Amino acid sequence: MKKLQFILASSLIFTLLFYNEDLGLNWAIFAMAQIAAICYFFQEKFTTRTHLILVITSVLSCFAFAWYGDFVSFLALALSVVFLQFRTQEPKLKLLQLFPLVIVNGIASLGRILMFSQYLPKRKVNNGFAKKLIAYFVIPAVFLGLFFIVYSFGSDHFSSLFTDYYLDIDVWQAFVLTGLGFYISFTFWNYWIPEVCYEKNHILDNDFEETAKTQNQNSFSFLDIDFERKSGEITLFLLNALLLVFIATYNYEQFFEVVEKSNLSSDTHERVNAVIFSIVMAVGVILFYFKGGFNFDEKATQLKKLAKIWLFLNGVLIVSAIIKNSEYVSFFGLTYKRLGVYAFLVLAIIGLIVSFFKITKQKTNAFLFNQMVWYCYGTVLICSFVNWGNLITNYNISVNKGVEPKFLSSLEFNDELRREYLKSHNLDGKYLESYREEEITRRQKDSFLSKALYYEFLNEIK
Repeated sequence: MKKLQFILASSLIFTLLFYNEDLGLNWAIFAMAQIAAICYFFQEKFTTRTHLILVITSVLSCFAFAWYGDFVSFLALALSVVFLQFRTQEPKLKLLQLFPLVIVNGIASLGRILMFSQYLPKRKVNNGFAKKLIAYFVIPAVFLGLFFIVYSFGSDHFSSLFTDYYLDIDVWQAFVLTGLGFYISFTFWNYWIPEVCYEKNHILDNDFEETAKTQNQNSFSFLDIDFERKSGEITLFLLNALLLVFIATYNYEQFFEVVEKSNLSSDTHERVNAVIFSIVMAVGVILFYFKGGFNFDEKATQLKKLAKIWLFLNGVLIVSAIIKNSEYVSFFGLTYKRLGVYAFLVLAIIGLIVSFFKITKQKTNAFLFNQMVWYCYGTVLICSFVNWGNLITNYNISVNKGVEPKFLSSLEFNDELRREYLKSHNLDGKYLESYREEEITRRQKDSFLSKALYYEFLNEIK
């Protein structure tokens, strides 16, 4: 199939799925159609295990969105399908380039749609084709139209056979959906990659080129390599000493000072924020000192040891933050934000481990970002598959923390547990008529393509 056929087919599917519908199953079906097209028409390009993994995660993310229909599952779906398309069509380009390309194509497609020569098929119309078109279609259509007009004047019943019909179509909505579907399909199937992306792709390689291994360029023009190496050693030694003091005071304040329960929330937020900034700066320090020849500098042994100590101490700081967040959870229960802190801290630990491998395996700075893209993508996938609202509700009820009716009603996809808890505490008469129940009733009345399947399997209030 040619690009135009993919674009037109996808546009038609989009219009049919979304006409007079809200966002729901239609997005999952549309995404599945794109996945099926990629798998069927480009199967010869599936040469690595990554392709198979992306197909599986793409299908699973479609099911997740079909079930929940929330933003996280939609993000997982969008990332999965776009990753699959990009990895299939442009296997040599690094995945990091995808993110700016999505933005660039989102804007460029508005103008490129008008460049018809880029995607319309170029065909030569020979005399034989013109003769067939005139003989088989044009001439019969002209005579049919003329005799239809004559016969219509002679018989009202004959005329009514063709005129007494009314198509109940919202022309404006159909027009907008067709345009939007064409824009999305055009951007997905006929994307544009600037030549500079191919030219600079080597910059994002995980391994250094042979020439870079022997070139040890200084970062500052006024410092030679020996001074810069010694500067790095002094800097990392002082940073390690400073971080040791900070870890000691941080843990003393956490575990030995008596903190009022009312101040626990603000203290936790401040300390977690400090950890976040510390980790970001820690990775930045590693990227600054190990961006080139220092990775292969035989004289940089001391610098590498100090860097590894620096990473280890930051890992200790993250563990302390995890313990602090756990203490906060034990006092007040789970929330989406507290789970988010756990997710970020786990990603931070992964980032430090990848940084450690970057130093020991002598990888480029791009190696860190290339690897973290996949870990962040995996995090989004996990978040889209798990019913976090139900998990939070189940935990909080079991420990009797964070079980205020309004808070439980603000959580999503926990309705059976929430109803059971409210009834067991004789609160159902007051809180089961909440906005959450109104939302459930509304979603259960949605048409098939607009549904989130979760609400279909949710029992009615007894």
